[in-house]
Amino acid sequence: MKIVGISGAITGSKTKIAVQFALDHIQANHPGAETELIDLSQNEMVFSDGRDFRDYTDDTAKVTATIMAADAILIGTPTYQASISGALKNVLDLLPERAFQEKNVAIITTAGSPKHYLVAELQLKPILAYMKARIAQNYVFIEERQYDRGQIVDDDVTLRLQRLADDLRVRNPSTPRNHQTKRRTLRFLNKKRLYNHIPHRDITV
Repeated sequence: MKIVGISGAITGSKTKIAVQFALDHIQANHPGAETELIDLSQNEMVFSDGRDFRDYTDDTAKVTATIMAADAILIGTPTYQASISGALKNVLDLLPERAFQEKNVAIITTAGSPKHYLVAELQLKPILAYMKARIAQNYVFIEERQYDRGQIVDDDVTLRLQRLADDLRVRNPSTPRNHQTKRRTLRFLNKKRLYNHIPHRDITV
């Protein structure tokens, strides 16, 4: 089972620390799980321009392909202007509508104030639902005060991160049924890609 974590921050380290903590827990406690961290601060992503995700190159192609190949996704985002980061939104825009179909997806949000607690609920969950994700019911919200010297120092937060990481393993997407769903999704995308490359005549009535 391949679990990919996404750190949606391009500055600072708090989001990355939280996502990496959860991935490390999975690696240590779930034999057979393969984890990978996508740190958007270390990738040169281009802006989405409506192309098929397979038409991009370099870091953009690598990041989108890694996400599409994952069985489960752990998304971490900082809070900017009462919303998710623009870097994360751009990655989501680069992906097709069914990118998360039959994938377990869990959320971690970080912020400087408790007033942003509902960002995941109001901003990110609707996007993930539209992209057909199986969204973990609970998410982890972490305030700046719960970090110290590059570490999470709140025991309740670390426990909730561990539980969130375990939730990604509750239903294993690596089943024959889900592999069939992946193949159907890829066939749909290939047909859509072919259709978009066929010239169409404008018809006026």
